[in-house]
Amino acid sequence: MQRTVLHLNIADFATAVERLCDSSLRHRPVIIGLPVARSLVYDMSDEAYREGVRKGMPLWRARRLCPGAVILPPRPERYGKAMLHLLKLARPLTPLVEQAPGDGHLYLDLSGTRRLHGPARDVALRLRRQVRGELGLEPIWTLAPNKLVAKVASRLVKPEGEFLVESGREQQLLAPLSLELLPGLGRRLRERLREYNLVRAGQVAALSPAELAVICPGRERFLFQAVRGIDHTPVQPRTRSRGVVRTSHLFTPDSNREDEVRCGLALLVEEVGYRLRQQGLGCCRMSLVLTYSDGISTRRQASFRTILSDNRSLFLQAELLLHRAWRRRLRIRSLALVCDRLRTPVHQLSLFGLVNQRQQRNHALSTALDTIHKRFGRAKLVRGSLLAK
Repeated sequence: MQRTVLHLNIADFATAVERLCDSSLRHRPVIIGLPVARSLVYDMSDEAYREGVRKGMPLWRARRLCPGAVILPPRPERYGKAMLHLLKLARPLTPLVEQAPGDGHLYLDLSGTRRLHGPARDVALRLRRQVRGELGLEPIWTLAPNKLVAKVASRLVKPEGEFLVESGREQQLLAPLSLELLPGLGRRLRERLREYNLVRAGQVAALSPAELAVICPGRERFLFQAVRGIDHTPVQPRTRSRGVVRTSHLFTPDSNREDEVRCGLALLVEEVGYRLRQQGLGCCRMSLVLTYSDGISTRRQASFRTILSDNRSLFLQAELLLHRAWRRRLRIRSLALVCDRLRTPVHQLSLFGLVNQRQQRNHALSTALDTIHKRFGRAKLVRGSLLAK
């Protein structure tokens, strides 16, 4: 059966939601970012993008490039509600709906749904009308045989439009395009290809896997398929077991003092632990992303057999990741903590009573702190580890 993947993309999603709430922002350059030192651009409008503003850019630099822009603080809870509504409109069309990284991106696998909902093009048009009518947002939609080609097609018509790619014409579409438009090709890989004067997909497609292995060892298979529009990645709906809890901390100013960094890490653990316990969940994997002042990031990850939910256990694991990631003398700009592989904690009896009692005490203490914080606020009772010297 021929695959049909619909990519729905609302360009500059956060900005589009802000403009929906405040119509005076339309047709004006908008930059979303916290108005604090060392803040980074969270999102921007197309007008600001044309002035050179990019996501992840320091906010001070974005202000210089686009001095007339309106600066707004990010409101993730508002964007999350809009995404939930968007998912609600998409899910009746197919059980295979995937929320791509970043707000405003959805993949829908419409393969085999023609008898239920009609041709895929009609489904896409109906969904766009629903999004316009119920959310007031203007989505881009593209149809292609796989996710990679659908993603590239949406980049060709951004910020508004539609694109249909017929099966068998994937390589013809990609051949004249710059490698920067292909997802999955990082900056270092593109620079490596540029050393050989390879800047377009068609130029790379002319090489054999053996020739690509000489240029980019280990990535030859991916490159050989990507430049030809071959992608077998399935559309994967998000389930409860694949949920993620993440939070981040920005140091103002940047710091390399151990007590301040540990304090920032403890704040992240408190926030993550609180969210997990409110959902009745624990995590089996943790990731820490450390970003230095020069913009270079280091990521470390650890998996564990037990399900962690209390603050002490989470902090011990996060502290180990910090020691593994912190290998440079530069100041640290931010920390980000991610917990996934979420599971419901199972309290199993142990042959070692002291160990079991210690875990129960840690969990009871964390739960008691949650109750106090929820009733009186977080400032009323603070752990000593959250106070930098």
